[in-house]
Formats: sequence, structure tokens, C-alpha cells
Amino acid sequence: MKGKLILENGMIFEGKIFGELGETVGELVFNTGMTGYQELLTDPSYHGQIVVMTYPMIGNYGINLEDLESDGVKVRGFIIKEDAKLPNNFRCEMTLDGFLRQHNVVAFKGVDTRYLTKVIRDEGAMKALITFKELTQKEIKEHFDKFDNRDAVAQVSTKEIYEIPGKGLRIGVMDFGVKRNILRNFEKRGCHMVVFPWDTTAEEIAKYNLDGIFLSNGPGDPAELGGVIDQIKALVGKMPIVGICLGHQLLAWALGGTTTKLKYGHRGCNHPVKDLDLNKIFITSQNHGYVVDKVPEAMRVSHINLNDNSIEGMKSDELRIMCVQYHPEAWPGPSDSEYLFDEFLKVIKGEAANVR
Repeated sequence: MKGKLILENGMIFEGKIFGELGETVGELVFNTGMTGYQELLTDPSYHGQIVVMTYPMIGNYGINLEDLESDGVKVRGFIIKEDAKLPNNFRCEMTLDGFLRQHNVVAFKGVDTRYLTKVIRDEGAMKALITFKELTQKEIKEHFDKFDNRDAVAQVSTKEIYEIPGKGLRIGVMDFGVKRNILRNFEKRGCHMVVFPWDTTAEEIAKYNLDGIFLSNGPGDPAELGGVIDQIKALVGKMPIVGICLGHQLLAWALGGTTTKLKYGHRGCNHPVKDLDLNKIFITSQNHGYVVDKVPEAMRVSHINLNDNSIEGMKSDELRIMCVQYHPEAWPGPSDSEYLFDEFLKVIKGEAANVR
């Protein structure tokens, strides 16, 4: 179906709608990964966003049902230059188009995604609308005005407490949109996990006799989660805390730091990060639009992004806190960042971990 991509800045791109034949509105961002589109589509951190893929052909290896990062597609929309009609991989179970239709997700193709990415880089992330209708300026504005992503964490978090059995450390997982591979990494290290909804109180968490708390990734602006920040404050000093992505940002706020929104975010599989304790550089997978810009006094910077020197990790040996901005559970090719899960467990056990 012929359609249009309408940006908040007034630019209009013509192309074709595939997946769900409808219309959608969201925040327009881009991802530079050549692979990993299936994990991206199902990553809860993308809730409310329309994602542009810079790589020109997407869908080459199809979709399998083992590597999903959640129970379904979380993006608001998906934009590519061209889709692979005949995917080729021994694990392939369906095409990209079929997967998007199955999950009622509107996608758009036939657009110059490299040029579109340059627009986002120049002007920053903005709202966008995919539609097959001829709309007036008033109708377009109404679509944009209706879009609101402030309850994103509540939308993607578990609604009930559940447990994943293990014989090792008892880890409480605050689910702000946790990826399945994060849970798999704790599970294969023998951890017993208790997964809590995003708004669980510190008092309720304390009833579960936990060895430590993990704060997960998730969508949205951390500054809008004041209630969650208060509960994290109540947990600081009571038990070890580790976190990834949104969890990292929330820890900064809970300890007196702040975050700011990046112009167009870090989303891709090729971001170089330096571990200052190990004095080593790792190629990492990232997906975030906000970054810590003021480090709490109680924390020290443990990791930095070598592209823009932004803060990628913090530690407090005294408070037994460790957090990173990037995704060590994702495998952007190398899997060497997975060592951080062992470092997390060292922090929870109270062992010295890469102390300078």
C-alpha cells in the first residue's frame, strides 16, 4: 500500500506501508545495526518509538521464535529501505513482513533511510507519522498532539510478581522493560530471580530475603519516574544494587545525579566503550536516548563512551552499587561484554571487583 512518512518538522517522504496496513505515530529514532532487527523489534526499551534502520536491506535471515526479547513487538513503527522477500537461514520461521502483520505493527519501506538518518542527526529525534491517508495540517497536528509516551514503563513492565528458580544468589529484578537475555544471563549463572513490577515498593521487596537488586532497562525519561526513584533511594545501603540502561539512569537520580536527553541517542551495535578499571575497550550494543550528565558524589565513573565521552558506567564500592548504560547481554558480534554479569555478582557477594 502506498503511504507517507510525515515528520514533525514538516518533511514528507513517500513510500510503501507493509506489515499492518494502518497508520501510527511515535518518536522517530535510528539504529545503525546491520543485524539484530528481531531483538530490536521486541526490545521493550523501544516502546513508543518508530525506528529507522540505516542498513539498506532488512529481513535477510527472517524471524525465529527463540530470540525474542519480550512477548511481542514493542516498537510503534519500523522504517527500512528494502525488505528481503526470500530470507535464508536454517532457523528462519517466518518473514519480517509476516511477523509485523502478526503483531499489528505498521512498517514503511522504499525511503532513503541514510538521508532520513541525516535529518534526525541534524535536527534531533522528533515525532513522526506513517499514514496512507491524505491529511490536513490540522489532522496531522492532532495526531502528533495525541502521542504521549510518559506511561511507557507501566505499559511494558510485568503486572505480577513472578519467580525464576535457581540455586544461587537470590536476585530481585525491578522490571522496567527487562530483556529476556538479561534474565537468561542471570539464570545461567544459577541465580534465583524474583521479578517485580515497576511500581513495587521497597517495603514489599524487602520481604523476599534477597541478596541484591537488579534495575532493568526500559523506555522513556527517567526523570518522570519520581515514585520509582524514591523506592530506589529507600533500597540504597540496605542491599547491593546493580543496573543496566534505564536502571543506571535511575540510580544516578536516586543518589543525587541527573540525566539529560541526547540529540538523537545511541542506538546500534558498534559503540566503543572503555572500561576504566580494566583499561580495555569493548564494542557494545546500545539503545538509549538519555544519558547521565551529573555523576552522584557517592559514585565514580567506571566506563566512558569513546565516541562522545559520555558516561557509560558508575560504581560505588562502599555502597556496593554498579551500573552500566550499555547492554552487556546483547551480542553485537563479540560477546566479551558479558563479563559484566560476573562483575555484578561479585558486587552482590561483596567481593572486590576490578578495583583500581
